[in-house]
Amino acid sequence: MPVTPFPRPRSFSATPGAGPAPDAPVTATLDPSLPGQGFRLDASADGIAISHADAAGLRYALATLDQLRAGPDFGDLVHHVADHPDFHVRGFLLDISRDRVPTRRTLARWVQVLALARVNAFELYTEHTFAFSGHEEVWRDASPLTADDVRWLDGVCAAHGIELVCNQNTFGHVERWLQHGGYAHRAENEDGFTAWGRHHPPSTLEPTADNAGFVTGLLEEVVPLFRTRRVNIGADEPFELGTGKSAARVREEGLGSVYFDHVERVAGPWLERGYAVEFWADVFGDHPELMGRVPAGAVPVVWQYDSPSLTAAAVDAASPEQLGQWRADGADVTQLRDGFRDRARLLLQAGVPFWVAPGASNWNSLLGRFDNAVENMVDAAEVGLENSAQGYLNTSWGDGGHWDPPSVAFGPALFGGAVSWCLQANRDLDVAAVLDEHVLADPTGTVGRVLVRTGRVCADLGVPMLNASPLHRALQEADELAAPDVPAPERLREALDVLARCREDLRAADPACADGDVVVRELTQAIRLAELAARYLLPRAEGAEGPDPATARALLAELDALVQEQRACWLLRARPGGLDDSTARFTALRRALVRAGSGTG
Repeated sequence: MPVTPFPRPRSFSATPGAGPAPDAPVTATLDPSLPGQGFRLDASADGIAISHADAAGLRYALATLDQLRAGPDFGDLVHHVADHPDFHVRGFLLDISRDRVPTRRTLARWVQVLALARVNAFELYTEHTFAFSGHEEVWRDASPLTADDVRWLDGVCAAHGIELVCNQNTFGHVERWLQHGGYAHRAENEDGFTAWGRHHPPSTLEPTADNAGFVTGLLEEVVPLFRTRRVNIGADEPFELGTGKSAARVREEGLGSVYFDHVERVAGPWLERGYAVEFWADVFGDHPELMGRVPAGAVPVVWQYDSPSLTAAAVDAASPEQLGQWRADGADVTQLRDGFRDRARLLLQAGVPFWVAPGASNWNSLLGRFDNAVENMVDAAEVGLENSAQGYLNTSWGDGGHWDPPSVAFGPALFGGAVSWCLQANRDLDVAAVLDEHVLADPTGTVGRVLVRTGRVCADLGVPMLNASPLHRALQEADELAAPDVPAPERLREALDVLARCREDLRAADPACADGDVVVRELTQAIRLAELAARYLLPRAEGAEGPDPATARALLAELDALVQEQRACWLLRARPGGLDDSTARFTALRRALVRAGSGTG
């Protein structure tokens, strides 16, 4: 059977006939008339001929040729391939600031996966996990990346045709800085803020010239370590903006104007040096008055992490109280039923160029939300293509302590790379098969299938939940999980059956990749955590207040063992910094089980 390359090419044929000899010469010809990064490849008895638009096109042609050569019938087939990308920039963002900072070995593994998917930009999202000079108090316990780490990874990426891009948040999400006394004065609200029904520590900088200078100093230290002329300054979700020190200014000038003044202060020095500057468009995209203020070289990046169908289901299932709470917290999800079209509505109307950023749906999930990721990525590609977007940035966040192992995001990373390369050819990609053949080298076809099947358990539970899985939330929120978010008992039992079968299937897996044993171990661990969550929720689903004392004591013993295994699995992929913070998130469940086990819950 002919080999079909990954990603699937936009034009491909393999017909019976005299193919190339084993020692057939390869000729490569530069053809500037081809689309950027594009190529043609012809392999027959006459030899192997490659035409390529540029160096990237030649790289992708040779990678395709390598895959074709691996087929046992390569010499008995005539191959014709013509290919080029839908999006010029095909990026992948990895969150390394929500506790999990990868080891060098893990980062190198990510580069291999991304290169396979023809991703050509790799962004490491940082808040406090770079070893900034003079700021040891902030990163001391985080096992941060050093300048040497960045230079090393930049070289590894360059060798694989990938740009390594600095992604440093400079407005919101700076709580790891503001929690320290020497930085607290920089907060919009030094006492924190209330949202989503609870109080939160300060996370947003006050938009002042001094604070813009402060974050510019951070960028001045780290950005020059990257050889690319692109930087992402973040600036998303400044939740407290206009609620504290900047309240009077926001009332006078408008929130959008105050927001973008800060963005311009931070972006300006880099734009003047010829850098492309990315920033998140969540605030920007809600303010028509800002549409004419985007300077040349600045790139609004539109993000949306839940698919249109899931968003619609969650909105339809929400109570009036829940909808009101979302609006009060500044998240009117009813406006997002059409996915990226809604998210980018103002930019579309104004004709402002933008990038799209879907998500791998790995975070807040344990095992991922695979179908949501696939639909979300296709939606992003469709809207991006319709509007000539030049960039597609797939994102893998680490919310909730980053409990999910890296392998949970491998499949979505491959799919995102494939549909950003060519949506038409790859929208129905068999991700499990690609994982087993190209990433895991599992001849049993087990691990890829398990990764995809367990990634569908969240949807099988029948509880449409935005940005999270009910099983993950059960482990973190315990008794605080609202009744409507508890799946029906029959759904939980079905999930337990699927998880048990998948865990058993992994015993027969035989991945030959270098990290094969790690993938099996970490995936087994994630499945066991999901099983624990389902068993914890089952009594509530059946009408009880919670588990009976004997069941609670058994679950507690299991939880303690799983936390120890979680620590061991973590250290196979990540540095120790952040591990204690991450595992501390099991505390609420442990306390609930102790109470229930003593009969006082």
